[in-house]
Amino acid sequence: MMNNSIEKIEVKSFTDLLVWQKSMNLIEQVYLLVANFPREEKYGLSDQVRRSSVSIAANIAEGHGRSSTKYYLQFLRISKGSANELYTLLNIALRVNYVSQEEFNEIISSLNEVSKMLSGLVNSLNRKLSRTLTPKS
Repeated sequence: MMNNSIEKIEVKSFTDLLVWQKSMNLIEQVYLLVANFPREEKYGLSDQVRRSSVSIAANIAEGHGRSSTKYYLQFLRISKGSANELYTLLNIALRVNYVSQEEFNEIISSLNEVSKMLSGLVNSLNRKLSRTLTPKS
C-alpha cells in the first residue's frame, strides 16, 4: 500500500524553499542565455532579462524575512510579476531571433515550473492567513 501523505519539511530559511532553489537555477540559465545576446543589448534587453530573473528569487527571500504572512504574500506577488515580466522579455528575445525556439522552450519550462510553485506557495499562505483571520466558534 502506498503512503500518500506529504512529508512536511521544516523551513528554517528561505534557502530551504524549493521554489527559491529552482529560481536560483533559473537565474543561472538566464545568465548563460543572455551571454549570447548581441553586445549592443548589454544595457538593454539582456539587462532587463537578468534583472527580472534575479527579482524572482530576491523577492522570495525578502518576503520570507518579513514579519508577517501578509507582507510575505506581497513579496511573492512581486515575484510572480517578475516571472511574468521575464516571460514577456524572453518572448521578445525569441521574436528578434536572439534565442532559438529550443533555447526558449527550455528556459520557459523552468520559468513555468517556478511560476507554478510560486502560485502554490501563495495559495498555501492565503489559506493560512484566512484561517488565522477567521474567528473560531
